[in-house]
Amino acid sequence: MSIFERTLSQLRRPRLLVQAARHGLTCYDRDSVLSRILKGVAPGPGTASFDLLTRAERALDDARRRGDAGYSAAGHVEALTALIAEARLLLGVGRLS
Repeated sequence: MSIFERTLSQLRRPRLLVQAARHGLTCYDRDSVLSRILKGVAPGPGTASFDLLTRAERALDDARRRGDAGYSAAGHVEALTALIAEARLLLGVGRLS
């Protein structure tokens, strides 16, 4: 099992959140999503984007668990979708959905 698969398998998120993220894989646009989530230009394919997305998604999950008023469920789905898509890209899985 790769580090990417291990990272994803260790996530404990609500089922609905994960289902929505998987559904989002069908229309994932890497450049626009990563630049929006990472607040700038999307990094090239590689572990750097996966690491940055892991941190961003973890921050969103912490906000969700705290009941933070600024938490965005849509943003969390988008980050989780990107995390799954980047893991698949790094693993060489051709199909994202």
